[in-house]
Amino acid sequence: MQELSMNILDIVENSTRAGATLVRIGITEDRTNDILRIEISDNGEGMDPDVARKALDPFYTSKTVRRVGLGLPLLSHAAKITGGRCTIESKKGKGTAVTADFGYRHIDRQPLGDLPTTMTTMIAGNPGVDFVYTHLSEGESYLLDTREVKNELEDVPINHPTVIQFLKENIRDGLKEIGAGY
Repeated sequence: MQELSMNILDIVENSTRAGATLVRIGITEDRTNDILRIEISDNGEGMDPDVARKALDPFYTSKTVRRVGLGLPLLSHAAKITGGRCTIESKKGKGTAVTADFGYRHIDRQPLGDLPTTMTTMIAGNPGVDFVYTHLSEGESYLLDTREVKNELEDVPINHPTVIQFLKENIRDGLKEIGAGY
């Protein structure tokens, strides 16, 4: 994967497949301390300790359609080559949290990618899942909580094309306003 937003999309797909109804995505850009952090947590079925330990192994997957699972191993590798790390915390029946830290200015750090498109793709494709997206950049923050959006929409589905376009523009403007480096 050439952009970190694609790793985010892959992990969220894992979350929704695990029955998550709430997915939290947090991105922190800390240029002062040279850290980019991506945190994704969900309330899905979670993993037992043995499966969580194996999740970073590229030759392990819980999927039945293929014999390898590369999403988490690729994210872990991308973090490690920048001097960072990737961790997984999971509890069976409670959910999973993935945290990846990167050297922000490291020459090998992949770009974040098109976060507005990634976020709206996840929202459009999973209208029954709530997303909380927080992006922090040098003390400024942007927040999108689809629970609040759905409440305002009343009977209009969150994946209606007009709503998705509005959300994409809102995310793009919000990230620009806080000086996010996507």
